[in-house]
Order: sequence, then C-alpha cells, then structure tokens
Amino acid sequence: MSQQLLVAWAIFKYFCAISMMAVGGGVVSLTPQIYRFVVVEHHWLQARGFVAAFSIAQAAPGPNFLFATLVALQAGGVLAAVAATLALVVPPAALTLLVLMVRLRGRARRLMGLLRFSLSHVAVGMMLATALSLVGAADTGWATAALTGLTVLALMRWNVHPLVLIACGALWGLILGLRA
Repeated sequence: MSQQLLVAWAIFKYFCAISMMAVGGGVVSLTPQIYRFVVVEHHWLQARGFVAAFSIAQAAPGPNFLFATLVALQAGGVLAAVAATLALVVPPAALTLLVLMVRLRGRARRLMGLLRFSLSHVAVGMMLATALSLVGAADTGWATAALTGLTVLALMRWNVHPLVLIACGALWGLILGLRA
C-alpha cells in the first residue's frame, strides 16, 4: 500500500473519531487534537506549516474546517485532504440529522435543553485549548508573543475589528520578513 494511502486512511479514521467532538466552536475547537496527531505524533508537518494552514484557512472566506483540509493536503496529498474533509463533515451531519429527527418528535425537549446548556461550556473550554495550542505553536520569540498579547488586548479591551488586526499582522510579518 502506498504511503499516501496509509496517511489518508489514518487521517480519515482519526478525524472521524474527533469530528464528533466538534461542539459549539466547530472544527476549530479540534485544533489541539489535530495538531498533536499530525505534527507531534506523526511528524507529517512542522508546527510552522500547521500554523500557516490554520491562518490561511481562517483568513479565507468559507467554512472553518478548511484548515483541516489544508493540513491533510500537506500531510498526505489530495487523497488525505478528501479523506479529512469527508471525515469532518459526514459523522456530525449524520448525528445532527438523527438528533433533529428525535427533537421533531417532541419527546426529548428537556433533554435537548440540558444537552445544549452542557455543551456550551464544553465548547468554551475547547476554544480556550485551541487558543493555547496555537499560541504555543506560533509564538517563537518575544516579538510574536507580544503581537499575540497585543492582538488579544485590542480585541477584548478596545473592540478593534478583526480585519484591522489581520492587516496589522500581515504588515508586521512583511516588515520582519524584509528585515531578515
């Protein structure tokens, strides 16, 4: 069996399993698990390539799971990208349809309310883990750590629009790149 097929199969199995945890924040909340699997465990990508794929996908319009498709593309080619995309879309979609069918019957309204309440807290925790994972992978020195801190401060304290911050980050990277 070819190496690309083995990588695609491994990605498909793993992403199917974790896709059922994509609660609230969507696939972005799975970033720490995907990072650990692709970068730390299998060494299919370096941290820098992972962060680049995440950044590109988040800056581009479209669904949030595009970063996983880009990561899989770098790790194992087109077949792995297709496998990752299917694995991240099909299981949660099937579960959503099943829950919707049960909910429409009206029998489980209280259970659905409790589930929604509980999962909202899980989603917040997973988003925090995602942020910490990306900061650890992206901050390679004091300058990038300062930029991360300033970005969080600008978003939380001064309510600066994210597009302004993305443009500032791109300009910062361009300046640092020209100096190197």
